[in-house]
Amino acid sequence: MSAVISAFEAVMLVCFGVSWPVSVVKSYRARTTKGKSIIFLFAIWVGYIFGLAGKILLSVQTGEIPYVLYIYAFNLIVVSMDLALYFRNLRLDKKAAAGKQE
Repeated sequence: MSAVISAFEAVMLVCFGVSWPVSVVKSYRARTTKGKSIIFLFAIWVGYIFGLAGKILLSVQTGEIPYVLYIYAFNLIVVSMDLALYFRNLRLDKKAAAGKQE
């Protein structure tokens, strides 16, 4: 039963994980924060941190590394990239706004 539960969790994580690289590319190309929510991104990031921590604690307890740990780590890295791009784009937005005010 545990293998089935892990498989369901893996499918869920892969489905979420497919969307994040697309979001990163869109953020990179858009060069603006319009349409992005820092609260949403941060909430997702925190969720992946806790999911990853839970899998690490499980691996310490069982002595086995669950394969979904790697999916959590990948998703965390990609969401972190999206967060970094948010702050880059915020800086670009402020620079563009300052240029319009002159």
